[in-house]
Amino acid sequence: MPESMSGSPVSLLLHFAAIALAVGLCPCAWAEAIAFTDSRHPLASTGNVRVVMLDASAQIEATLSANLPPDVDKAAALVRERLAQNPELPRQLAASYQGVLDAYSLGIAKIPAIVVDRRYVIYGEHDVEAALARIAAYRGGAR
Repeated sequence: MPESMSGSPVSLLLHFAAIALAVGLCPCAWAEAIAFTDSRHPLASTGNVRVVMLDASAQIEATLSANLPPDVDKAAALVRERLAQNPELPRQLAASYQGVLDAYSLGIAKIPAIVVDRRYVIYGEHDVEAALARIAAYRGGAR
């Protein structure tokens, strides 16, 4: 897992997700190519590749919890109000956690990581098109 993820509250989620994956409860749909990164490691030339921002959930949670009052009931009401004002936030949060689960299930150890067919991975390349070209060259020579 990327160092930016260590010690985060998603560790419990990841534990349960690993169990769900092990028993086949997580029907993950995979695109042919996925790029995993975070806001500190921007990517270039992503094209039509699905980009998973591993710190997106933390950013969404920070938005929801910004400037909350110390009173728990008032804070909860304010969060509900924020969610009502932006009904896309729960979907975005769920999608961000799904991206973390996808990275975990693939065993992504570093970022950026460009993955093709859940089998080939290039670490450390910020140019997605260059990574895809390297994978294509390898696949072409490996056959």
